[in-house]
Amino acid sequence: MAPQAYKTYAVVQPLATHWRRATCAEVDCPHYLNGWRTRIENCTPDLLHAAKTSGRRYREFRVAEGESYLVFEAGQPCFAAGTHRKQVGREPLYIVRDGDWRGNPRRTRARQHLNPATWVEDFSEHQQKLADEIKKG
Repeated sequence: MAPQAYKTYAVVQPLATHWRRATCAEVDCPHYLNGWRTRIENCTPDLLHAAKTSGRRYREFRVAEGESYLVFEAGQPCFAAGTHRKQVGREPLYIVRDGDWRGNPRRTRARQHLNPATWVEDFSEHQQKLADEIKKG
């Protein structure tokens, strides 16, 4: 019996709506890991005041006339910390469907594997069956 030639193997991630707020450390924020600098001349007076009174550790460096920076140390939340999000810890779905982009003519139900190892094994077995049929001619 020849294997069905078309199967769709998909790894489906949880919906993008399943996110939660996260800290800089949880998302490996580069500003948190390495520190950052802000050019003083590019800041409005309100932003400059907010940066200096935010409670974050910083040093002020004057590089040249008209070029000064606030340099913030690594290991502290960045100014965009409120926007960091992390996906809720839901496992992806490992799905196998008959058919391809044209559809599923036999109307068979999709199968879901419980872990990636069995999904990969199913995929490689299917590929081997196809290769064997091609070799037969």
